[in-house]
Amino acid sequence: MAARPAKSSKPPRLKQTPTTKDAPTKMVAPRPEKFNKEQELAAYREMLLIRRFEEKAGQLYGMGFIGGFCHLYIGQEAVVVGMQMAMIEGDQVITGYRDHGHMLACGMSPDGVMAELTGRRGGLSKGKGGSMHMFSKEKNFYGGHGIVGAQVSLGTGLGFANQYRDNGNVSLTYFGDGASNQGQVYESFNMASLWKLPVIYIIENNRYAMGTAVSRASAQTDFAQRGASFNIPGMQVDGMDVRAVKAAADLAADYCRSGQGPIILEMQTYRYRGHSMSDPAKYRSKDEVQKMRAEHDPIEQVKLRLIEGKHASEDDLKAIDKEIRDIVAKSADYAQNDPEPDPSELYTDILR
Repeated sequence: MAARPAKSSKPPRLKQTPTTKDAPTKMVAPRPEKFNKEQELAAYREMLLIRRFEEKAGQLYGMGFIGGFCHLYIGQEAVVVGMQMAMIEGDQVITGYRDHGHMLACGMSPDGVMAELTGRRGGLSKGKGGSMHMFSKEKNFYGGHGIVGAQVSLGTGLGFANQYRDNGNVSLTYFGDGASNQGQVYESFNMASLWKLPVIYIIENNRYAMGTAVSRASAQTDFAQRGASFNIPGMQVDGMDVRAVKAAADLAADYCRSGQGPIILEMQTYRYRGHSMSDPAKYRSKDEVQKMRAEHDPIEQVKLRLIEGKHASEDDLKAIDKEIRDIVAKSADYAQNDPEPDPSELYTDILR
C-alpha cells in the first residue's frame, strides 16, 4: 500500500472565474444638483432644525427627561433632507430607531416629537412610543422600529400596497450598514425585485453600525451592490452633500415610478455622536470625528455656498439659527410641562 502524502500546511487554492470590477447592477451616481437660492435656504433650514433639535434632545436625556434609548442623527442630516426634496405627496417613509430627523423632515411637529421623547400626552404616539417608536399616518411616516432591520420588510410591504393601488407612490425604506447584514433584508430584496415593487432602499452607511467598523463586520462593504444577486441596481452617494442626495433621489424615484422595480442608494454618511446616548464611542478617534466635521459637515457646506453665492449674509444665517433655536426651545418647554398619559392609556392601541 502506498504511503499517504503528507498533509500540506496550506489550504488548497480554488480557481476563481475572472469577474469585472463592478457588478452589472452598479450604477454611477449623478452629479450633485445645482441648487438655486430657495433650495439652498430650504435645505439649510431643514438640516439646521434637525441638528438643533437633536442637540436639545441630548441635553434633555442628560437631565433625565428622556428615558430608555435615544439615538441622535447629528451629522447625517443631508440624507433625509435631500431625499424628501425629491418626494411627492403620498410617498411613505419608514426607518429604524435613529428616527427623529426623519420625522422632522416629513413635517411632523417638533413639539409632538419632543413630547413623545419625554413620554407625554402630546407626543405623536401619545407618549407610549418614545424615541424609537413614533408614527404618523397623516405624514405617511410609518415608524421608527426598534428591531434591527424589521422595517425593511414593512417598507417592502408599503411598496406592494402602492403597486396594488397603482397610485404612483414610492416607499422610502431606510436602514443602516449594520442592518444590511440581517436575513430579512434579503428576503425583502427578493420579493421586491420579483414583483417590481416601487421601493427605494436607502442604506445609511455611517461606518460603524452599533460600534464596529464595516470593514470588520461586512464581507462586502460596497453596500450599493448588496442587491446584485436579485438584479436590484444600486449606487453610492455622498450622503454628506444634500445636493448629491437630491440628484440621486430624483433618479431613484423616476426609476421606481416607471415600473422598473426597487433600487438601492448607499448613502455614505457619518454620525458625530455615539450609537446611542449611552455609547462613549471609544472605537474611533476624536481626530477622525473632527476631520469629518471640518471637511464634510453637511450644514456648513450649504452655509458656505449661501455666503459665497451672496444668497445670504452671516447676519441672515444667524437670524435663521436664532429662529430655529427658539422653535426647539419651545418644543423642549412643551415636552417638559405637558402631562403624562393617563394610566388608562396602557390598554388602548393594542392588538388583541
